[in-house]
Amino acid sequence: MYICPARNSFDVLASEVIDMMEKASIEMPEISTSGRTFFFIPAESRDWEHVVATFKDHLRKIDPQVDDILLKPYSLPEMRTALSQLLHVRMAHLYSLDCKVEDLERIVALDCIETMNNFLSERNEVMSKASVLRGLMSAYGHGDGERCSYPFYVDLINIIKGMQMMSGIYKEEEPVYASKDSTEVARNRSDHLDKLAMHCRQIMARYPSGIDKDIVQIRTGNRKRILDILGGDGYDWSDHVWQRKNTIRSTNDLSRFIDLSEQEAQAIDLAVKHRIPFGITPYYVSLMDKEPSRARDHAVRAQVIPNIRYLEMVLTRTAERKADLDFMKEGETSPVRLVTRRYPMIAIMKPYNSCAQICVYCQRNWEIRDVDIEGPVIDDKAVDTAIEWFVEHPMVSEILLTGGDPALLEDKTLKRVLKRFSELEHITRIRIGTRVPVVLPMRINGSFMDCLEEAHDPPNREVCIVTHVEHPYEITPEFIDSIQSIRRKGMSVYNQQVFTFENSRRFETAALRDLLKRSGVDPYYTFNTKGKEETEWFRVPIARILQERKEEARLLPGLTRTDEPVFNIPALGKNHLRAWQHHDMIMITPRGERVYEFHPWEKNIVKAPTYVHRDVPIIDYLDRLEGVGEDKSDYWSIWYYF
Repeated sequence: MYICPARNSFDVLASEVIDMMEKASIEMPEISTSGRTFFFIPAESRDWEHVVATFKDHLRKIDPQVDDILLKPYSLPEMRTALSQLLHVRMAHLYSLDCKVEDLERIVALDCIETMNNFLSERNEVMSKASVLRGLMSAYGHGDGERCSYPFYVDLINIIKGMQMMSGIYKEEEPVYASKDSTEVARNRSDHLDKLAMHCRQIMARYPSGIDKDIVQIRTGNRKRILDILGGDGYDWSDHVWQRKNTIRSTNDLSRFIDLSEQEAQAIDLAVKHRIPFGITPYYVSLMDKEPSRARDHAVRAQVIPNIRYLEMVLTRTAERKADLDFMKEGETSPVRLVTRRYPMIAIMKPYNSCAQICVYCQRNWEIRDVDIEGPVIDDKAVDTAIEWFVEHPMVSEILLTGGDPALLEDKTLKRVLKRFSELEHITRIRIGTRVPVVLPMRINGSFMDCLEEAHDPPNREVCIVTHVEHPYEITPEFIDSIQSIRRKGMSVYNQQVFTFENSRRFETAALRDLLKRSGVDPYYTFNTKGKEETEWFRVPIARILQERKEEARLLPGLTRTDEPVFNIPALGKNHLRAWQHHDMIMITPRGERVYEFHPWEKNIVKAPTYVHRDVPIIDYLDRLEGVGEDKSDYWSIWYYF
């Protein structure tokens, strides 16, 4: 067996660890691995003393070697060396011919050991401003580390379980296909794949969509009720100008059409009082169920009705310093007003700084003005200056028109902007980032399509639409009609979904992908919710989006799962989460937040700084899922996505 040499000159200590390991079995301890509710402590029992006692009891059974080291009166450097020595020898064993562990559990164990090694790094402690080692020593009565929370210990105990080949992930084995008859083998495998597909379809069927017959009927009634109250007719409903003129802007207005919970009403009142952008089109209100349970329309309501905590954070940060709300640091990547550039061949232009309605978690909530149909939003001079910047930068071949929502520009203004860009030979693609197919599909009319068609000139120049659908409940016959209007002109439509708590249940996003693709929309990006403090209510652990990609999206056909899970790094750009070389989990904070170091997209091209991010504690997320009726054990493998 390979023995890693002792470090930091603690030769005696290293020999103690080696002696201890030779006396103890390196194989899995005698403890049940069936408990997928392992170390789940009810909220009312999570006082520090009880949590620590429970943690130490489980650690003693799962990993007596680690427990034995932590019991010793070592100093911090000695403890670091002892645990590091143990991990190195275990990793050597897992790579040796003597290792008889099942292959996939062995891979989990190697990942967990590598992660534990990250926790022992002094450099990572400085980067993260946290220390797992100090937290462990504090639990055992050593050192001066702060008391850690239940989310810290439950995450750590599950990583240690994985390190000991006890993850509990693999509860079911693939059928044995051994047979001399290859046809029989193929049929058996096909039967097994049927079971996987059936499991996927059964869960996806739980999530209603806006094209289900009963939902279409309910919304027909909603539309009639809204029109009766507003004094409109079917012609008005199909007019995007009428829709915008009748935007719902207050609790009193919205409560005429749907029932609001007390918290929803308080949140809207607070937003309106402090002039935080709020507004909903009558069309989008018709997608909401009248009663306020949020059983089906949770994602729709959450898009536009802010959470109280979100508002409190926005108001606090606005009062302190408005620039703090520019989470993506667009001010640091804007060479001229209205232009943002993070990549070599594409740049953003923002010709309009309002929307038909405002998404609560919008990354530009610091600069988006209130929904408003009256008057110009961006002056022509600023637009012309921005276009001139593109003239002077021929290396930029692609432009994303966003904002705000550029699809809300008047036809003549939109046509003028597109014509100017069409005159630039180096611009070969124009993307239009818009949510109007979802919130105002009647805007995708003949005159709008004429504007796009004049600029669409393949292969010299492509015009395409990038929209933002969050949930199957947002997809309606009107949405599909608007998409098909675009597709019939030979233009592509892509979707950028934000992965939030509201669409993160098992196969919920898979159901969206499937319906999007059948509607004519290609899934493009799935954005991990940005780490802004004010949007914490929406945030989901990075481990969950990785789990969703591997265990749910992977079951879908390739053309349906064309989206890429990404994390947007302030000022730097997108980090592709599937590429593990682009991020490392380096620590867990006392609060239980996983800390990641993200590598810039420029990695292996030019030197650029890394970015440190604190994530949402996994157990807090699982507790919330349980609160909406989910079984925590269905998400068990989440601990082993790093």
